[in-house]
Amino acid sequence: MKAVILCGGQGTRIRDASELLPKPMLPIGGRPMVWHIMKSYAAHGCSDFVLCLGFKGWMIKDFFLNFRSITADLRVKLDRPESVEVLDRHSAEDWTVTLAETGENAMTGARVAAIRRYVEGDDLFMLTYGDGVSDVDITKLVAFHRAHGKIATVTAVHPPGRFGEMGIDEGGRVREFNEKPQTSLGFINGGFFVFDAKRVWDFIPGGDDALVLEVGPLQSLAAAGELVAYEHQGFWQPMDTLREYTHLNGLWASGSAPWKSWK
Repeated sequence: MKAVILCGGQGTRIRDASELLPKPMLPIGGRPMVWHIMKSYAAHGCSDFVLCLGFKGWMIKDFFLNFRSITADLRVKLDRPESVEVLDRHSAEDWTVTLAETGENAMTGARVAAIRRYVEGDDLFMLTYGDGVSDVDITKLVAFHRAHGKIATVTAVHPPGRFGEMGIDEGGRVREFNEKPQTSLGFINGGFFVFDAKRVWDFIPGGDDALVLEVGPLQSLAAAGELVAYEHQGFWQPMDTLREYTHLNGLWASGSAPWKSWK
């Protein structure tokens, strides 16, 4: 089973973090966001990925083409630059990564339609966005999908609060203070989808770059009774703004990043 990651958006709301990098390449603790997402899947046994590229996709290609040299210790003889010795033999991930060009300006649904040929040979495929991390249990998510038998599963999450929340008594005493809590009511689309790789294409037609996954296909799946929500009560955090980017780096630097499920 493959995990498909949408990596083609322009990330206009987070340009304060970087004008140069596509959003999935923004570093969290020195590694690109997309690497963190892939590590989360790999912790549950998924090692086959399809990355839907668009805006500055060549930068993502460059990272994976040079992954070994980027992540390992190297020894280079300066008078023989062609002689490069990789000192850390265990740095490479055991992953297969398909880097698919899905269009500079294509919308999310069009990007999924463009990679059909890479996933339709399996019974299922997973899909998520390249700009959000979570501690969702991928193994349980897939088991949930198989159990209900519908075409699609979406992970439903509580949106994280933008500001700190305080519990205040009548006299003004603060009895509780929570920094950036998740709201307790209401669910939103958190990504981390599972799709039937044979039947979903009736809802995701190709040939339309303006097709938005969240508008046409998902709404149609819901109307047909073929979309089921997997309710996730744990950590989920998008990276849409500089504030959120800084927050994620702070969590990683603290050594307690909730999404880190690997050794």
